[in-house]
Amino acid sequence: MDKESTEFKVNQRVVYPSQGVGVINEIVDKKYLGNGELAGKIVKHYRIYLEVSDMVVTVPVTSAEKLGIRAIVTAEAAQKALDSLSIDNGPVTSDWKLRFQQNMELLKKGSVDDIANIVRCLYQRSKVKELPIQERKLYDSAKKLLIDEISFALGKEASLVEAMIHAKLEPLGASVAKKSIQNNFDDEDDDDDFSSDGENSNDSDDSDDADDDSDSDDSSDSNDEDDEDDED
Repeated sequence: MDKESTEFKVNQRVVYPSQGVGVINEIVDKKYLGNGELAGKIVKHYRIYLEVSDMVVTVPVTSAEKLGIRAIVTAEAAQKALDSLSIDNGPVTSDWKLRFQQNMELLKKGSVDDIANIVRCLYQRSKVKELPIQERKLYDSAKKLLIDEISFALGKEASLVEAMIHAKLEPLGASVAKKSIQNNFDDEDDDDDFSSDGENSNDSDDSDDADDDSDSDDSSDSNDEDDEDDED
């Protein structure tokens, strides 16, 4: 590998988009086996412990940026994202499948502002009509990601940050609900489960990077310290 320097350091907290907040446990050299462009080369990898799923993923240093792995935001950026939850950006589309696709794209990008946008959008829509199952899951996941990052950035307990998020969302939700009643909103949402093609799009968020993160399966056991390169 030409690039020997690493952006992150051991014990640094980072955000892995769609996975959550993690900590760099160690930076290791791994030798690629088999065929391919990297065969036989030594490549630096981050080993990241993800607290929310209690697993370790191994990511090539050169792929970290492509995967969207980034440092925790500053306290100022976290507060800005928190404050944005109360901003009314206008009506949300009633086509829930389109909403789902748009929000999944934001989830892949993974910035704190993108995650806040998902939470605000789906909370706002939930005040018009109950969210379909897939969107309820997406909302819960995005809110968890937002709570975790803001709590670390502000140095506050997760339960307190969750209360702060609800305090920002509730006035917006009340306003949206009132407008919906006044306008006799014509809802187009289909409450059926997402179609098979939609499910595939949900599952494909990290598929392009599967080869880059191919070691995550063997490292999912956080107690297992043996890597494939040790076998070589």
